[in-house]
Amino acid sequence: MKIDVILTGKEVSPEQVKGTAVVVVDVLRATSVIITALKNGAKSVVPVQSVEEALLTKKKLEQVVLGGERKAQKIEGFDLSNSPLEYTHTAIHDKNVILTTTNGTLAITRSSAAKRVLIGALLNATAVAKEAVREDTDIIVVNSGTNGQFSMDDFITTGALIHEMLKEKPYELTDIARTSLFIYESHPDLISYVKEAKHYKVLENLQLEEDLAYCFQKDLLEVVPEYKNGVIRLSENVV
Repeated sequence: MKIDVILTGKEVSPEQVKGTAVVVVDVLRATSVIITALKNGAKSVVPVQSVEEALLTKKKLEQVVLGGERKAQKIEGFDLSNSPLEYTHTAIHDKNVILTTTNGTLAITRSSAAKRVLIGALLNATAVAKEAVREDTDIIVVNSGTNGQFSMDDFITTGALIHEMLKEKPYELTDIARTSLFIYESHPDLISYVKEAKHYKVLENLQLEEDLAYCFQKDLLEVVPEYKNGVIRLSENVV
């Protein structure tokens, strides 16, 4: 069995992921939002690719909260932005969150042909790694990337996930998977690596330092969201 990495959401195809366990990563910030929302009691998260699709989906559900971003900022008319700190128990408990983001929701929906699609970030790194290895199959970590390009923040997060997976089982690593592991293990202070990332600087310039600090906390939450039939809920397998 092996672990591989796809570097952007737009590169994902059904042929690549079929039969594998996929972990989608968008640490800044979509997957961090999803993990936080479900931990705080959201009934579900429905990822969609466009604002128009979000508005159409809202008509089909009850108790809806619209969340997401374009260019890292809240979408006009939406309830919440893409800041995980907004997805509090008060804001989203027992609600269906419809989420559309520039990168993360695209990566999730394009991975739907996989055997399982799990949602990962630093916040749940160990929990999602342990769940992914249960499948006894190849694993692909899908980096959402930033506007269709490689993202340093997702890449070092991938290294963290692989580090935890290898504690559970031996895997063959592709060159790109091994490189992400090397990057993670060479930077125990994660911020020292990601602070030069383009995406990090965009959020920093928007004065979202609290989001950055929150998203780079490893193993803060022991939950594993799973995408199935167009909806993300907490995995039934995780105790």
